[in-house]
Amino acid sequence: MTDDAIRQVLGLLYQNDTLRVLAALALDGTPEEAGLDRDPTRQALDRLERGGLAVRDGDGRWQVRRERFRELLHATAKPAVPLSPEEKVLQSFLVEGRLRAIPTKRDKQLVVLNYIAQVFEPGVHYPEKEVNTALRAFHDDYAALRRYLVDDGLLSREDNVYWRSGGAVDDA
Repeated sequence: MTDDAIRQVLGLLYQNDTLRVLAALALDGTPEEAGLDRDPTRQALDRLERGGLAVRDGDGRWQVRRERFRELLHATAKPAVPLSPEEKVLQSFLVEGRLRAIPTKRDKQLVVLNYIAQVFEPGVHYPEKEVNTALRAFHDDYAALRRYLVDDGLLSREDNVYWRSGGAVDDA
């Protein structure tokens, strides 16, 4: 499948008459239901057939050839980058950088907490207010996150001052 085939299909979808005829077919209608005159309808069908988007069935009725879209997708799809188990957990719990929910399963919770702990620089002391602000960016229940981070040894606390005391360290 070439870029020319993709451009051809996109060009067909851009044209009002071919799009109307294709839409009528996609809604299990007839080409005539597109509301065009006979000649423009026939020309649109010819273009759709050449582009692989419409075919006649055994009874001579026009149908959308939906497989064409799959062919184009497969031709352009890049192979999926394999995700680590940790990345899969993060992908399922984080939406646009915020937690959908705090995981209840211990192993998943540790993955998420380790990720969150990375916002705190090792060796830097943070007042509780700054910790709360940073954690609120992840979830509204920042107090629970703070408690989990301390309980799991990712943050340490003394006199309402916190510092990172665990978790993965980025070598870069």
